[in-house]
Amino acid sequence: MKLDVLLGLQWGDEGKGKVVDFLTPHYDVVARFQGGPNAGHSLEFNGIKHVLHTIPSGIFHPEKINIIGNGVVIDPIVFKKEIEALNDRKTDLQNLFISRKAHLILPTHRLLDAASEASMGKSKIGSTLKGIGPTYRDKTGRNGLRVGDTFMPDFRARYQKLVDEHLKQLQLYDYQSDYRTEEKEWFAAIDLLKRFTAVDSEYLINRYLSENKSILAEGAQGTMLDIDFGSYPFVTSSNTVCAGACTGLGVPPSRIGEVFGIVKAYCTRVGSGPFPTELFDETGEQLRRKGGEFGATTGRPRRCGWLDLPALKYSIMINGATALIMTKADVLSGFSTVKICTHYKINGQLTDQIPFDVNTDITPVYKEMSGWGSDISHHSTYDDLPTELKDYLSFIEQETGVPFKIISVSPAREKTIIR
Repeated sequence: MKLDVLLGLQWGDEGKGKVVDFLTPHYDVVARFQGGPNAGHSLEFNGIKHVLHTIPSGIFHPEKINIIGNGVVIDPIVFKKEIEALNDRKTDLQNLFISRKAHLILPTHRLLDAASEASMGKSKIGSTLKGIGPTYRDKTGRNGLRVGDTFMPDFRARYQKLVDEHLKQLQLYDYQSDYRTEEKEWFAAIDLLKRFTAVDSEYLINRYLSENKSILAEGAQGTMLDIDFGSYPFVTSSNTVCAGACTGLGVPPSRIGEVFGIVKAYCTRVGSGPFPTELFDETGEQLRRKGGEFGATTGRPRRCGWLDLPALKYSIMINGATALIMTKADVLSGFSTVKICTHYKINGQLTDQIPFDVNTDITPVYKEMSGWGSDISHHSTYDDLPTELKDYLSFIEQETGVPFKIISVSPAREKTIIR
């Protein structure tokens, strides 16, 4: 049995939560492999919108196993609030497992995040201020606290040692804030976290594979935010690409099966960083309004622009995507024309490659196509879709060499077309 991977091919916010929820009935296990509460995976069913930050998006299917992998960083306070919201909806949580090796976000991690961002002034990267970066820095610096540490008799001492180190760093930033106001809440959340089953997830997942259980690995953020291959330094702190599923869950590359790449019908980005196809006109504002483009985690308005093929081809190459999934095709309904960036013009030369220098002056070169004027949210088959939308999809397939398997025509769970 192979492990399938589902991840974003843009700058995040591609609609991974809805698609994972939709695909979950076809799998036995859903596992998150990186990121933390900087993720906001939105799902909508029975007329209710749900947003998950840490817990896998398969949680609304009680018969399925959901695993928070070792590559995820967990804020116990956010986790507790998420659990309480799920309890209010009477969600069955008995099949939620947490890796002992997942690292913990401390209140002082969030302070360090805020202090670092404030110190950058106009050069800030647009952090979500959730403490993600400092937590991963402690992980690679071999100072971090993990879920398994909470069961150790000297956990409080380990916690205090790390906090003392953080306070020294905060003095260097000359950043004043009281972490103790959240400390009591944090330890209460740790008590709740410990009620869930902590597992050696790498053993568990590989055992499931040997038992022929089907597993879907759920990514967070998007490829263009990957710490190695994204638009550095305007990136997240983890590997958002397919390889991150191997290190974030403890599975060998030979176990990877299908790689589902999710692409929005247009592009969005939250925070700072390059965005070659960004629109600053009424069209960009229309995309934002129609698409409800506001961050599920931060509420910040997203920057909007046309689809970027050079970036998409790059993401497909890095991930080895075997199938594409398009979301928010319905948002482009009503536009008389739609555009796709096919190349960049850099220093007068055409290229379809991502430049190393993120500050490079890029002029996007567009192909203009006819839009689809009709509402597509009521369509249930691929053949029913407007010819113009099918032409749009076909052009992307021809350019990338990868087929579309799923097209989402509305946020609702049932408004999804399998091709």
